[in-house]
Amino acid sequence: MVTLHTPTHAFGGPTRVALNLCRGLRARGHEALTLALGDGFPPGEPLPRHVDGVPVRLFPARHVLPRFEVSGITSPALLARARSYIRSADVVHVHLMRDLITLPFALIALRAGRPLVVQTHGMVDPTDKRVAQLVDVLGMRRVLRRADAVLHLTERERRETAAVVAPDPIAPAHRLVNGVPGRERRTRLPGPGRPPTVLYLARVQEGKRPQDFVRAMPAVLDRHPDARFVLAGPDTGALAGTLALAGELGVRDALDVPGGLDGPDVLRQLRAADVFVLPSVQDAFSVSVLEAMSVGTPVVITATTGLAPDVAGAGAGRVVERPQDIAGAVLELLDPAANEKASLAAWDLVRRRFTLDAVVGELLGIYEGLEHRR
Repeated sequence: MVTLHTPTHAFGGPTRVALNLCRGLRARGHEALTLALGDGFPPGEPLPRHVDGVPVRLFPARHVLPRFEVSGITSPALLARARSYIRSADVVHVHLMRDLITLPFALIALRAGRPLVVQTHGMVDPTDKRVAQLVDVLGMRRVLRRADAVLHLTERERRETAAVVAPDPIAPAHRLVNGVPGRERRTRLPGPGRPPTVLYLARVQEGKRPQDFVRAMPAVLDRHPDARFVLAGPDTGALAGTLALAGELGVRDALDVPGGLDGPDVLRQLRAADVFVLPSVQDAFSVSVLEAMSVGTPVVITATTGLAPDVAGAGAGRVVERPQDIAGAVLELLDPAANEKASLAAWDLVRRRFTLDAVVGELLGIYEGLEHRR
């Protein structure tokens, strides 16, 4: 169970992780189904029954509390059928956040007595927002205490999630990293006679800091006047300001904005890029960064994101401390020798540690452990 799926993949990482895990489980012979709200589809058309080859059941999203955006959508129809779905399952796996769909679904699973695994993706941490604190009292703390397993991406996420229920103990915690399918390494390398391409591919929202991507453009263009920059992903509030900044800096003509992309187009953009940049300072474990590295595209990320130690340790790109260091990191990686070295390191890192098959194997071990404990 995950909150939302849209045609432009506007909810990003959690939905992609849910779909990837279902695909991996099915490849091993298990039955797996993704439940979610569907939003943004053409009116009157039936919602899809498969997404990227994974069977899904989507229910039309009702925006009952618009001011809370994705946290304020729900589906009475899905919740009415929740008990039936839960009773049919050996394990219920909820990608949990403070919302009106995954949290009620998890509470219903607790009442039904089914093994419950929750995965928070860094979205459940201590907060001073009164509404969120009320949600914690009404249900979140109970789910985090009584679930059979709570999955975290990093030690920091585990500590912050546990702090929500403190001083009570959290349910048994397990680390499960994100994984992506193994892929062939790209063959494109920067070199004379071919304009370099620098890619941002994620939701265009303030938290991902797309404006820092644009601020790096003038310094790179000063050395590579023919460079192309691609700002790809669904707009979730920051596109207008980002494009305005590009205009102020005089670099708008070098910036392509293709919008939200589907799976094949995502891979095409990743393979066509010389460098992938994600300036976000809070991503727990970006799937976009993993997907870039899975095809051998070197990455530039910030030191405060969950993948920073892995990228730095493997030499799979550059990890920057400050936004103003992004341009220098990109310029380093546009050197053909440095790019080839980082490309091979990125591709090898994913193959060794972050393949979907390895992650699904760990997840199945967690599921089997629940049965033994029960």
